[in-house]
Amino acid sequence: MSNQKCVIIIDQNLTSGPMANTAAVLSLSLGKKFPQIIGEDLLDCLDSRRHGITTMAIPILKSSSIKLNQMRESLKAYETDLTVIELPSHTQTTGSYQEYAQKLRATPIDQLQYQGIALYGNAKLVNKFSGNLALLR
Repeated sequence: MSNQKCVIIIDQNLTSGPMANTAAVLSLSLGKKFPQIIGEDLLDCLDSRRHGITTMAIPILKSSSIKLNQMRESLKAYETDLTVIELPSHTQTTGSYQEYAQKLRATPIDQLQYQGIALYGNAKLVNKFSGNLALLR
């Protein structure tokens, strides 16, 4: 797993609440898709169990919404080698997963706007798309 890398890229124009939510949603989706990146439960000094957390660093990077959309289009050619999890901006205007699913299904692909994208795969390939992006601070 050492040659694997994971990053989350978030629209830098979102406010702090939607940024945090985007990172959380994408992280949960990554954990579901790749449960092996979550470590085993541990014991603390009092022998109390602490739930496992991620075993790999997940840098949170920033980009413009335009670049996120361009990146998403470019990533299509690499989806056999790279896992791409995106969070369309529909999630900000829908009240349930069912409503989100309906809106996603009805929206032409070229009209989707992304508030975040998670990438997981070979480090060189992940770096190809994220290596020039700054950390979200």
